[in-house]
Amino acid sequence: MATSSAAGNGVADKPVLVRDPTKGLALVCGNTVLRADYTALLPRIRSHAVQKELLVRAAKVKGVKDPVAVDATAGLGEDSLLLAAAGFEVTLFERDKTIAALLIDAVARARETPELAQVASRMHVIEGDSVDGLRHLGFCPHVVFLDPMFPQRAKSSAVKKKLQMIQQLEQPCNNEAELLDAALATRPRKVVIKRPIKGPHLAGARPSYSLAGKAVRYDVIVPPQHG
Repeated sequence: MATSSAAGNGVADKPVLVRDPTKGLALVCGNTVLRADYTALLPRIRSHAVQKELLVRAAKVKGVKDPVAVDATAGLGEDSLLLAAAGFEVTLFERDKTIAALLIDAVARARETPELAQVASRMHVIEGDSVDGLRHLGFCPHVVFLDPMFPQRAKSSAVKKKLQMIQQLEQPCNNEAELLDAALATRPRKVVIKRPIKGPHLAGARPSYSLAGKAVRYDVIVPPQHG
């Protein structure tokens, strides 16, 4: 994908994809650059640290040696990276073509980075709608992870601008019940749902239990056959 001269001059009025020969693919809007950089997560994916991650604690499946997860709302894949670092083989679905391009590029670059290569080798990206993808998955994952987009409090103007860029491409989930039903239909051991700390339950479904942090919580649904 060619570099846009308008983006390079910082005057673009809509996000465009730009490929840097050394840094990889990025989404650029004016002076704001959005690029998945997994090296920034290296401290969090060290073996001693990743097991303390709230998501990993929520997704942990007892008695499973080689756990398999599906991230049905992958975005830029940072949550999937945490799961992969914890030993999960992760299939990532991303429906927006632009975000999927950023995600595929990020995983490819990670596989070429020695500190990330082993973890990234467990991440497998599929561009497409996850509701349909889950229905034709072909295997039963141990965990399905759902992170439907929700408004987040930006910590800085730069973070806020990047969130706005993503939201221009992909709107918050408007088919919550269908997404949850598709996840449960794969017969997982659990469905893990990322929510705002005080946000409502996804599709009104009451979780089996929740793990809460300062900004987000993880609602865990354990299907009856595994309860």
